[in-house]
Amino acid sequence: MAGKPPFEIPDDEYAGDISCRQAWDALASDSDALLVDVRTKVEWQLIGRPDLSSLGKEPVYLQWVTMEGVNQNFPNELKAALDERGANADTPVYFMCQSGGRSKMSAMQCTELGYTKSFNIAEGFEGDLDEQRHRNSISGWKVAGLPWTQA
Repeated sequence: MAGKPPFEIPDDEYAGDISCRQAWDALASDSDALLVDVRTKVEWQLIGRPDLSSLGKEPVYLQWVTMEGVNQNFPNELKAALDERGANADTPVYFMCQSGGRSKMSAMQCTELGYTKSFNIAEGFEGDLDEQRHRNSISGWKVAGLPWTQA
């Protein structure tokens, strides 16, 4: 098949990919900036959650995928959550998942909703797979030493 595979998405459809450390620095320096964690409830409970309490913030927790599959109501739920937080079209919104896939799709959907500063945290909470195919060893929020908590 010629051309790009259907799962590759042009990077110009959202503000771009950033590292966990860049996201943390942006969240720390901009009181309006928001973090949206789009992992599942099980991931939040068993693997952990980013802890923004030292910044006086709380992440938005919104599942991009549920037990039933892709959350078809995600755009509406996202818009409602951002409205509740007082976000506008220029509010920086940083999306996180396990390793950058779901968060990229979420950043794209947020851009489609009119938020021009929708970023993907490309490393995610757990980062890339290492040589043994395990996460949490070479990249990600936890490996970067950023605050997190376990429920």
